[in-house]
Amino acid sequence: MSTTDDHAGQRPVTTGTLAHRVPDLGALELLLAVARVGSLGGAARELGITQPAASSRVRSMERQLGVALVDRSPRGSRLTDAGALVTDWARRIVEAAEVFDAGAQALRDRRDSRLRVAASMTIAEYLLPGWLLALRAQRPDTAVSLLAGNSATVAQRLLADEADVGFVEGLTVPTGLDSAVIAHDRLIVVTAPSHAWARRRRPLAAEELATTPLILREKGSGTRQVLDTALGGLARPLIELSSTTAVKAAAVSGAGPAVLSELAVGEELTMRRLVRVPLDGIALARDLRAVWRTGHRPTGPARDLLALTRG
Repeated sequence: MSTTDDHAGQRPVTTGTLAHRVPDLGALELLLAVARVGSLGGAARELGITQPAASSRVRSMERQLGVALVDRSPRGSRLTDAGALVTDWARRIVEAAEVFDAGAQALRDRRDSRLRVAASMTIAEYLLPGWLLALRAQRPDTAVSLLAGNSATVAQRLLADEADVGFVEGLTVPTGLDSAVIAHDRLIVVTAPSHAWARRRRPLAAEELATTPLILREKGSGTRQVLDTALGGLARPLIELSSTTAVKAAAVSGAGPAVLSELAVGEELTMRRLVRVPLDGIALARDLRAVWRTGHRPTGPARDLLALTRG
C-alpha cells in the first residue's frame, strides 16, 4: 500500500503497558505550547529546544497515537481536530502531573524538616551538641530528635528505620550498616587523686588492669567493647553504668578507677579532679563512625550533619 501522507497507515497502539501507549509529559507539554503560540518553532523556543527536535517529538507522538496532531504549513502550525481533542486531554494530564509534583515536593519538605539521630553516649554527650548547633545555623527549620544509647542500641534503631543516621564508638560495624570514620578517640584509665594509682610512676600493665575491679560502661557500649578486646574479655566491673557522665562522676567521687574516653575527661584532668594513669602496651585507640542502613546513604539534613562532623 502506497501513501502520500506522513500519517497514512498509522494505527492506534493497543498493546503494551500504559507507559508505551501514552506520550511522555515533555511531548504533551510541547503539544500544549503549539496550541498556545500557534507555531511549532515558537513552541520549541518557549520550551528551550530546537525546532528539529520539536518536529521529531511531534512525529513520534503521532506515530505512538496513530493520528495526525499538527498540520504544518509555511504560515505556521495548527492543531488538527484530533490534535485539539488530544490537547484537551493532555492539559488534564499535565495539570495532574503538576499536582503530583507539588505533593511530592511537600513530602520532601516534610522529610527534610526533621532529622532523627541515634548516637552512642560519648558522642551524644561530648561531640553531637556542637555539630547540632552548627546544623541549626545552616538549617534553622529542621527539627532534630536525638536517641542516645550504647552502640548496640544505635544499630537497632537504624535497622528498625527509627533513625536517619547514627554514630558509634565500637571496633566493628554492625551487620546491615554502612559507615564512615569521622574522628579518632582513645580510652584512658583515670582515678581520683586520692587513689593509690594516682601516685604510681610505673605504667599499668594489662594483667593488673584486668584483675582490678573498674568502674565500667555496660556491655554493648563501644567503650566496653574496646576494653574487653584489649584485655581479652577479662575486664572486671566494680560498677557498671549506662552513661559516660555517670562513670565519670563515680570516678571523681573516689569509688575506683574508670576507663573513659579522652573526650570526656579533659576538664577533670585539667582541674585535677581526675588523674590519668599511665598504661604499658594496652591498645585502647578506636575510630568514631557515622553509620546508616546499607544502601540508604544519608541525604538532606543527615548528609549536612555528616559534612559538619568532618569540618
